[in-house]
Amino acid sequence: MLRGPRVTLRRGHVTDAEALVAVLQAPAVARWWGDYGLERVRKEVADCYVIVIDGEIHGWVFCEEESDPDYRHVGFDVALSPAVHGHGYGSEALRVLIKHHIERGHHRFTIDPAAGNAQAIRAYRAVGFRPVGLMRAYERGPDGVWHDNLLMDLLVDEFRA
Repeated sequence: MLRGPRVTLRRGHVTDAEALVAVLQAPAVARWWGDYGLERVRKEVADCYVIVIDGEIHGWVFCEEESDPDYRHVGFDVALSPAVHGHGYGSEALRVLIKHHIERGHHRFTIDPAAGNAQAIRAYRAVGFRPVGLMRAYERGPDGVWHDNLLMDLLVDEFRA
């Protein structure tokens, strides 16, 4: 379990699936994440950290850790409940995870929001992520159309803890 001032992160469990489906099916989240039903969330929940705020589940974060010493880095994917958007909880969750992974020897972090997701991009910039480049036709959206994503990265000395 990892803790920030207002956010607790813990490994996901199948019992978290229903609460996470409610987050992922909210229109403001589903717009970026697509179709996440109960079965899909049950299959993926063990691979994430659940974001808990005031005792309630408000999202998840996936961490893809590359441990090869020559390419060491961590990639993140974040989904956060619209009920807590705009209050810095997503940035705080990332800060907690980045600190945790710095302690594990990582020096570089990546995230790749949809290019049109200005709110997410602002939150990631607040942590210190910088745009690297546009990944064209990177991700198929819920509308079936390929969309661009913005690759962003963060080095340890750029981290805004």
